[in-house]
Amino acid sequence: MSEPAAPSAIGFHPLYRQVKHRLVERMVSRAWPPGHLLPSEVELAGELGVSQGTVRKALDELASERLLTRRQGRGTFVAEHDDARILFQFFKLTADNGKRVFPESRVISAALGVASASERQAFGIPEKARVVRIRRARLLSGRALIVERIAVPHAVFPGIEKDDLPNNIYSLYAARFGVTIARAQEKLKAVALSPPDAKLLGVSAGTPALLIDRLAIALDGRPVERRLSLCLTDNFHYLSDLT
Repeated sequence: MSEPAAPSAIGFHPLYRQVKHRLVERMVSRAWPPGHLLPSEVELAGELGVSQGTVRKALDELASERLLTRRQGRGTFVAEHDDARILFQFFKLTADNGKRVFPESRVISAALGVASASERQAFGIPEKARVVRIRRARLLSGRALIVERIAVPHAVFPGIEKDDLPNNIYSLYAARFGVTIARAQEKLKAVALSPPDAKLLGVSAGTPALLIDRLAIALDGRPVERRLSLCLTDNFHYLSDLT
């Protein structure tokens, strides 16, 4: 895909935030897809009509948000949703011994349905809009420790319910549908497992679990995934790095 036309010089303060917005627009439009090598800072500065330092500050912020990846001696790239990034940014369960492992997945069901009131509110979609609901178990060291219920707008991910869903579903969002997950909002709560979920995890009904309610946000600011994860934490904990 060709580069968008060079914009006119940016005249609003702060300059680096305006530059950052322009760069994100290129990622959203897929002019710069995941894995794309960015032009040099000098080239970007000349194109945007700002200083190299302003461009560098914008790139630094995008890198801190894990939207860009810097590789020594090779340049700056649009970040990809590989397993390492997902584990570091989006999967927070860690073994009590400190070991971090990317979980395997087993899809239980994937079906199309009419959005519920809570799903309509989460995605800002109209009444009678459809969503795809995915239910899967996630395994760590061969043991099912997580039950996930994922809902996505059908208009954003048409036909995803027919796909062979990979373990790393965010990579599918990016590769097939052009939707990159930039960040997520999570709410945590202690709950008791229902009989169906407890059976799937091989424990007794009423066993305590951690409920993670996640709303995933795409690069363009749209909420595109609601995920409810029920997690057993007898040998694991939720690790949040606040730096």
